[in-house]
Order: sequence, then C-alpha cells, then structure tokens
Amino acid sequence: MATLLHIDSSVFPGEASSSRAVTAAFREAWRKHHPQGTVIYRDLAASPVAHITADAWSAGCTDPFDRTPEQSAAFAERQTLIEELERADAVLIGAPMYNYSVPSTLKAWLDSVLLMGRTAGAAPSAQGTPAVVVASRGGSYAAGTPREGFEFVQNYLEAVLRGTLGLDLDFIVPELTMAPRNPAMSELVPLYEASRKRAFEDATTKAGRLAERLAA
Repeated sequence: MATLLHIDSSVFPGEASSSRAVTAAFREAWRKHHPQGTVIYRDLAASPVAHITADAWSAGCTDPFDRTPEQSAAFAERQTLIEELERADAVLIGAPMYNYSVPSTLKAWLDSVLLMGRTAGAAPSAQGTPAVVVASRGGSYAAGTPREGFEFVQNYLEAVLRGTLGLDLDFIVPELTMAPRNPAMSELVPLYEASRKRAFEDATTKAGRLAERLAA
C-alpha cells in the first residue's frame, strides 16, 4: 500500500496555522484513496530534528566501518530520516514563510536528508517521488507584487527538493494569511479568502490525482 511522508513545520497548532490546515485537508483526501496505506508523520515544531553537526555531516562521507562512535551516534537520526524519505511514495510538506524563508526546523530536516552519493548526486535515491509543498505566507510575494524579490521559500525549495533531491515538485500557496488579523490589510481580506478556498480545493484535487497516479 502507498506511503505518505507528511511533514509540518509551523510553530502554530491546528487551525491557527494555514499550512497545517491545508496539509491536514490533503492528508484527509489522501486517506480516502488509501485507507489501508501508511502515513509517516513528523511535526518538526513539536519534535525538532537536531541541527546538523560536524560529526553528523562528516559521518555521511565516511565509510561506516571507519566512523568514530560520535559520528555513528550523530548519523543515526540522519539515517532514519533518509530511510523515511526513500520509503515514501509521496511527500507532503507544510512550509510557512518565516522572515522570508522556511522555518529553521524544516531547514534542519533538509540538512539531514541531503546526502551526497545517496539522496543527492547523479542518481538521487528518491528521484521522481511526487512532493507537494504547502507554502503559506502572511502577505503576497507573487510575480508583479512589491515584494516579489523577497520570495525565498519556493525558490529555495525548488533548488533543494527538485534540483537536488530530484522530487517531482508541486506547490499550494495560501497567501495573505495575515489579512484577517492586520487592520492595515483589511482591504485584502477577500483576496485572502479566495486564496484560502483555492488552497483547500487544490489540496483535495492534488491528493486525488496523486492517488490515481500511484494506482496506475
């Protein structure tokens, strides 16, 4: 049966987080198509991955028989995370924009799973795995907006997930999520509502399409 690797990184719980709400909708739709399937879930805010250390990094380019005890211990978590990625038939990531980039917890996960000669390099081990990223943000950084040049979430994840890990990447982008809470953005509330509605529709649609693709 199909396996979904679901990663959330928002610091806010439940419906307080736009990215979590949309990934939950995607996962629910996925479950309807794969009721007997497996979901590997990681909440990086509740259980952060350790930031990369010299031992964890150097262990990745050292023969296992030559690793020091410190390297072996540090690499153990990386090994688990890498195996989860390799085992997944599809990947779902909640990636809210914090200070124009991804949460540091998500960056730590990426630093752990990127391993040259295995998940990265000439033949990445998870190459071709479909991945959907819910890239929520409080404002809008779309082409033509005043802050277009501050968009470092999609650009970064394109380079890492598609360009390096070789995943078959797609995005869902709920934007203007601060509009209901910021009086200065009150005129943008209708655009926020339309973006939120579209994000939930995309989540359901993309989950269904992936299910059909994997069943084919």
